[in-house]
Amino acid sequence: MTIAENKVVTLHYTLTDDEGAVIDASNDGSFLYLHGAGNIIPGLENALAGKISGDELKVTVPPEDGYGERDDARLESVAREMFPTDANIEAGMQFHAESPEGQMITVTVIEAADETVTIDGNHPLAGVQLNFDVKVIEVRDASAEELEHGHAHGPDGHHH
Repeated sequence: MTIAENKVVTLHYTLTDDEGAVIDASNDGSFLYLHGAGNIIPGLENALAGKISGDELKVTVPPEDGYGERDDARLESVAREMFPTDANIEAGMQFHAESPEGQMITVTVIEAADETVTIDGNHPLAGVQLNFDVKVIEVRDASAEELEHGHAHGPDGHHH
């Protein structure tokens, strides 16, 4: 079966940066997604279209087809009181916040001072070229429930 819209794809992958450092990998497990539902970054999804079980490929995804370019406007200094009073805030910590559009986003602490905390609302992989080494394990039709939910369900069903 060929990867196309409304197919559930199972794959193994390793994601590296341009220096070859592993950013993420499916390891021994498999990764499932619903093709055409926007569940994975566009650059990888586009490269997988038309592939079949057993295909192996290397895909380089530029930032604009991955997590976007870094945007310095997403750096912000906020009042320290916006964080839990008992939290020891340090650079590198991540928190969930609401964007001005009302969407949940993850922000990373860049610097923590007594009165303010500088946060970065960019995705941690924004501006990074992504290199995928992928093997397609299985391609199947999505169930009606998966189509309704907009994502693939694993062998044990869904957990939401």
